Amino acid sequence: MRQKRVSGVLTAAAVVAALAAGGMGLYGPARVDAAGPAAASPGQVAARALPDFTELVERQGAAVVNVSVTENVKTSGQAQQPGEIDPNNPFSEFFRRFQIPIPRGEEGPAHGLGSGFIVSPDGLILTNAHVVGSGAEVVVRLTDKREFKAKIVGSDPQTDVAVLKIDATNLPTVRIGDPNAVRVGEWVVAIGSPYGFDNTVTAGIVSAKSRALPDGTYVPFIQTDAAVNPGNSGGPLFNMKGEVIGINSQIYSRTGGYQGLSFAIPIDVATSVQNQLVRYGKVTRGRIGVLIQEVNQSLAESFGLKKASGALVASVEKGSPAAKAGIQAGDVILKIDGREIQGTMDLSRYVADLKPGSSAKVEVWRKGASREFTVTIGETKPQTVASGAPGAGSEEGRLGAAVRELTTDEQKQAGTNGGLLVENVAGAAARAGLRPGDIILALNNTPVKNAEQLRGMVAKSGKHIALLVQREDAKVYIPVELG
Repeated sequence: MRQKRVSGVLTAAAVVAALAAGGMGLYGPARVDAAGPAAASPGQVAARALPDFTELVERQGAAVVNVSVTENVKTSGQAQQPGEIDPNNPFSEFFRRFQIPIPRGEEGPAHGLGSGFIVSPDGLILTNAHVVGSGAEVVVRLTDKREFKAKIVGSDPQTDVAVLKIDATNLPTVRIGDPNAVRVGEWVVAIGSPYGFDNTVTAGIVSAKSRALPDGTYVPFIQTDAAVNPGNSGGPLFNMKGEVIGINSQIYSRTGGYQGLSFAIPIDVATSVQNQLVRYGKVTRGRIGVLIQEVNQSLAESFGLKKASGALVASVEKGSPAAKAGIQAGDVILKIDGREIQGTMDLSRYVADLKPGSSAKVEVWRKGASREFTVTIGETKPQTVASGAPGAGSEEGRLGAAVRELTTDEQKQAGTNGGLLVENVAGAAARAGLRPGDIILALNNTPVKNAEQLRGMVAKSGKHIALLVQREDAKVYIPVELG
């Protein structure tokens, strides 16, 4: 049986686009089933009105755009077969689908396709970060067939949000809604370019809210069952009022195509990122320096909590804002600035939204009673990507692993002296089986202390390396083919 996977959503080229999450909505007059309430006999359930999306699409569809991306793909060596291209490369699906051999040792253009939507009349556009990638050229096509070269204002891989700007005026724009007001079971509509078919409309319902995915982000995804496919990524998800409540981003699939599980980034998360990218050119996030875990019923009973909620502090980073404020391992964080914490995702999101340098009131449960601490928010450290020298290999680098140094407390917990925590993998690292959460201890039996050292060692290595990795309580050597 093939494993299920969460698929991010840019695939490639003339006909290939990004995987998307979708949804569906009601706008305008409703259609009533022929056997309506008047025809219903006693004991029968009256037929419900069915949604009609025509007015929504007519009013909002013009603000949805096609995003075309061109990148240079460089290979080396002998001719490469379609199945051998890095599966994490956003253009791999294009080459696989059309069985185009890729000559090694050459550099040439590859084309990707996704969706986006206009949020300001002067040409500001929201889409997915994975849609634009590191594109050398981004072209936006409107529904009236006009095309514009777009500037990438900024991109935030952590939330998978990117902002584009085109030189135009008096453009149609979408209306922004409140994703917190969305209810499970509500109709929603997705508009995008699946497989390059511009302005395709699909519909469904909200299947769940605040869904966490195993992608290392804190985004509380909106889950829908709308029929979506590669190319919808970056497109809008509308509610019944014709307001955007999310950006279609991912699907959960065993085949790479739609299987009824689609995910959208809440629009409030996206607009927060948009505002920072437009104003500062980057996104900053708060941190307090704690390792947290969910509180289940057993833990709640053990700590004397009335319900299984909050975020349990498993460890506190030495010298972190939380440590300085007095928060300890074993505390259960219940509120931050008065906002209730239902689980770990709530805490991660609320803290990330706080401005570094600001103060926050943190309420914790400790030894059967609540206590309050004032924490000065720190700034999240950016991920460091271990790679070869500039220009070597793909954009993700020869190794393709996002790593960071372990804190002192993390080293004690893991029983290591040094080592690098793997936070994300792609390319060679992913193919070799390296996983987020692994701790890289050594490369070719040379201990690894920091990301810069690993980067330098990878750059000087040949085609093959051996990584000594600690995975949970076991140590294992993982052979990696760098190419």
